[in-house]
Amino acid sequence: MSLRRATKIVATLGPASSELTLLEKMIFSGVNVVRLNFSHGSAQDHIERARLVREAAQRAGREVAIMADLQGPKIRVGKFAEGRVMLESGAVFVLDASRTELGDAAGVGLDYKELPRDTRPGDVLLLNDGLIVLTVDAVRGEAVHTTVRIGGELSNNKGINKQGGGLTAPALTAKDMEDIRTAMSFQADYVAVSFPKSATDMEMARQLCNVAAAQYRHKPGLIAKIERAEAIPRLEEILRVSDGIMVARGDLAVEVGNAVVPALQKKMIRMARDMDKLVITATQMMESMITNASPTRAEVSDVANAVLDGTDAVMLSAETAAGRYPLETVQEMAKICAAAEAAEDAQLDADFTGRAFGGIDHAIAMGALFTAHRLGAKAIVAMTESGSTALWMSRHRIHIPIYALTPKIATQRRMALYRNVRPILVDTSADRDTALEQAERHLKDRAIVSSGDVYAITCGEPMGAPGGTNMLKICRAI
Repeated sequence: MSLRRATKIVATLGPASSELTLLEKMIFSGVNVVRLNFSHGSAQDHIERARLVREAAQRAGREVAIMADLQGPKIRVGKFAEGRVMLESGAVFVLDASRTELGDAAGVGLDYKELPRDTRPGDVLLLNDGLIVLTVDAVRGEAVHTTVRIGGELSNNKGINKQGGGLTAPALTAKDMEDIRTAMSFQADYVAVSFPKSATDMEMARQLCNVAAAQYRHKPGLIAKIERAEAIPRLEEILRVSDGIMVARGDLAVEVGNAVVPALQKKMIRMARDMDKLVITATQMMESMITNASPTRAEVSDVANAVLDGTDAVMLSAETAAGRYPLETVQEMAKICAAAEAAEDAQLDADFTGRAFGGIDHAIAMGALFTAHRLGAKAIVAMTESGSTALWMSRHRIHIPIYALTPKIATQRRMALYRNVRPILVDTSADRDTALEQAERHLKDRAIVSSGDVYAITCGEPMGAPGGTNMLKICRAI
């Protein structure tokens, strides 16, 4: 089994990590979810990389989840004749949706053709992750005339954000719809939707995923990437129709301001956990390790604080996709997570005060947590078809590992993202007593429990019925 670490690690696959032996080592060292970035590469590239992930996981002896991250709308400037220009503060610069020739220091075309209709005089546009700031002076036809407030180098296809939000680009593009079909062809466990503004965006993505996956009898989890200012006041409705969210701090920080993001991160993590949803914290967590063999102290603190906030997972982007030290980055992140978790204070009593349970299965899951905590049990075991019992348990901090035993490989992979859950694929008997004996044998074979250890186990009668968890048993291993 993996290092005793509750927080999961999402690693982005790219040129630096697409070699089988290296990826196997990364998975063995702590990667739980592999992210395929659909902003780059062809459909066949992603199909081949998904095959590579499954092979590497098999060689490492660990199942991982695959997350297909959709590109979303291309809210970008066009290309320049020289590939880049230097914008000087105080200069005039025109963003022209009708321009067909390559750009220069006076102006550039737009991949995002709706910008003239989304802006008005006085608006502030932020380019290249906020490093360049423009003030809109006038909109004339298809041309947005601006003054450079903060200059710098601007190169091809850099992103555009509007301070405070307000760009009307739809969350799902024609490319995204085709990419969903590709992701479902290899049964991606999660689909991350870029730039959703409302529950409607996520409901549409859900429908598209379910239609594309129907022939494979597969249903992926949906992750809403929170990176637009408009998504913040609608966070609860977005969470309600999603399986989880990603705190996508890059674009979000550009739209709402860097200073606001840390408090928003804590709010989003807390709300997701309260609503029994998943949460991934992302963007520049170990950025310096793209080129350096060790992280900065600020990065260590950033990762540790996300862990202490209760995030399910921390994510690596360019660090593993294009960095010089992908394996070392994963190893460092795993150590930081484990150290932060050791300092956590489990407060289950406070968690349960005034809390209502949604049903018998939910109450059993909470009872297992509370009882195991009070007894100092060695492990909590959830025998689960859908993974719901394990998900509910994972929403609470406890220093006892949760082992989720399931006969379904899709459920095992999906639970790879759940905090403090170690999913194990088992084919158990339909007879309850035999199944419980088999479960204990699996625990002992993996050295999870030894003779005399106390553990809590949940299951349902009749066995194999999703949503049927109705039994909690406290056992002492024989």
